[in-house]
Amino acid sequence: MKTPVYRGLGILCVVLGVIGAVLPLLPTTPFLILAAYFFARSHPEWEARLLAHPSAGPAIRAWRDHGAIPLVAKRLATVLMAISAIGGWLGLPEPWCYVPLVVAVTVLSWMWTRPSV
Repeated sequence: MKTPVYRGLGILCVVLGVIGAVLPLLPTTPFLILAAYFFARSHPEWEARLLAHPSAGPAIRAWRDHGAIPLVAKRLATVLMAISAIGGWLGLPEPWCYVPLVVAVTVLSWMWTRPSV
């Protein structure tokens, strides 16, 4: 019973990750990390393909092995969240203009406490 559910969730996470590669509001890597988790329990060959992927594989392995986030990803996330916070500040009415800033500070505070690779 668990195998089809995990496989379905893994496929859903890959689809969301692919969509996230195109849409700036949806993250790619967290969905691929989840997909690897689900595939490890349902379809090891698909997990191996994710881990062997030239761009996604190193980030998934770094998170799985060390709970680490690549330094380049941290820097890029910081810049993009700063742009979002400024856009929210300029484009949203009060009190909504503070939401992107609060989210960015919360996420970045957590992210920068993770080890870097």
